Amino acid sequence: MNIWHLTLRSLWSRRWTALLSVLSITISVCLVIGVDRLRNDARSSFANTISNTDLIVGARTGAVPLLLYSVFRIGNATNNIGWKSHQDFAKDPRIAWTVPLALGDSHVGYKVLGTTENYFRFYKYADGRALTFQSGRPFEDLFDVVIGADVAHALKYRIGSNVVIEHGLGGGINKHDALPFTVVGVLAPTGTPVDRTLHISLRALDAIHIDFGPTRRAQGKRLDADALRALDLQPRTITAYLVGLKTKTSIFSLQRDINNYRGEPLMAILPGIAMHELWSTVSVAETALRAVSVCVLISAFLGMMTMLLAGLNERRREMAVLRAIGASPRHIGLLMVMEASALVTLGALLGLAAVTLAYALLADWIGATYGLFLSSVLPTQYELIQIGAIIGAGAAVGLVPAIRATRQSLADGLIGRA
Repeated sequence: MNIWHLTLRSLWSRRWTALLSVLSITISVCLVIGVDRLRNDARSSFANTISNTDLIVGARTGAVPLLLYSVFRIGNATNNIGWKSHQDFAKDPRIAWTVPLALGDSHVGYKVLGTTENYFRFYKYADGRALTFQSGRPFEDLFDVVIGADVAHALKYRIGSNVVIEHGLGGGINKHDALPFTVVGVLAPTGTPVDRTLHISLRALDAIHIDFGPTRRAQGKRLDADALRALDLQPRTITAYLVGLKTKTSIFSLQRDINNYRGEPLMAILPGIAMHELWSTVSVAETALRAVSVCVLISAFLGMMTMLLAGLNERRREMAVLRAIGASPRHIGLLMVMEASALVTLGALLGLAAVTLAYALLADWIGATYGLFLSSVLPTQYELIQIGAIIGAGAAVGLVPAIRATRQSLADGLIGRA
């Protein structure tokens, strides 16, 4: 108890310097724990960009390119697949549902996705979360469009706004300006590529291309919206489709059957495996972040050690008095180690508390804004082990000034302050 009391009194006498050391350690621990949490949560959120989907089917290409253009809307498909092949497998008794996806058009740089009502029923993200509407409803009329949250925010669109779709990547050259769409729904933020997408029906996508281009079905006369509504429109090709199975046990047999389909070259991929492959190509960034946070922690330890060493010269009379009243070199060394341990323990606990509080307050906002769905708020066992290791490392750092303090003799202390 006496040594603890002495440690606290000693730190209080140098409270402003000690406070700066605690603050630097707190910030460093926040970085170490926070970066580690964010690294794990980013990987989990990345893998959950699409959830509860068993297979993604598209033209035969690489697993990562198929994942990029079908889920992340990055790049373009090397080839489309026939609607007939989709229908053949949609009738398979092993399949519970499919969600066809057709890409190729855009609006002011945002991708336009042709799909069906199944998209709003079965598309899941973030460990099984369903799409919800911030306002409005799914598309019903041929020229209805449902937009993502980012599209609505960036372009100031609301229910009733008119949208003109452009062929390909846009640029204002090939606009379907004769057939404008009306916004009927705005999806709630998801933090996924859904927020940056405009959704129309497959029939609508076929309708705006029915007489588009050099060969016009109407022989130079475009069909108006009412005439297109009266047609029995059926898509000819799609980009890809998502598959949900009735039982997970049939996933590999169905994948094999799709890959061996003789009607056209198809490829079925497991989203989780493709996500892992894609994440492995960018994981160097998380390694760099972790290295930076560890370097910051090391610099905080060095700053604390420097503070303790620099204070030794000013505390030589204090050490001499302690030796004069009977304190052994072991007590002097223990005092220095306990001071370092107290600073690190307080800083580490404050850092962990700050990360926990930030998670509790910002989890929902970060998930909705950035698509980073944070895990449990309370500290994990691994984080407690990290805190223990940090405290142990802080005590070890305190050994350096402790050894130097014990070597200062009583005479040196008295003379040095004379």
